[in-house]
Amino acid sequence: MKTYAAKAGEIERRWYIVDAQGQTLGRLASRVAHVLIGKHKPMYSPGLDVGDFVIVVNADRIRVTGRKMDEKIYYRHSGYPGGLRAFNLRDYLQRNPARVFELAVRGMLPRNRLGRKMLKKLKVYAGPDHPHVAQQPQPLEL
Repeated sequence: MKTYAAKAGEIERRWYIVDAQGQTLGRLASRVAHVLIGKHKPMYSPGLDVGDFVIVVNADRIRVTGRKMDEKIYYRHSGYPGGLRAFNLRDYLQRNPARVFELAVRGMLPRNRLGRKMLKKLKVYAGPDHPHVAQQPQPLEL
């Protein structure tokens, strides 16, 4: 028997939708990263992007455990001397809740050009509305 290797033309992509309301940030992010990478498919190949598209709605209603709201810190640097800015999770969720989820998933993807390609298939929205109705997304079983 020979090992099956997926080819770029054979990859079939599906669209999934996930409601983040009441879900734990890290647990949901790991499941979404699993789908973006394509490990849920039998044709998974580590060198190819075989994953599916994932739409996450209600990112502003995600929850975290413990004292992470005040103790988890996000850093950003402008590139200038003294340009380091720090925000805790509570402030960052109020400012940009979609970005919080994107950063959580981004940390679970490969750190190369393949990981950047996978991250482009993630669509995160703070509210319940999204513009991807034409793709007919299926609910993702978590």
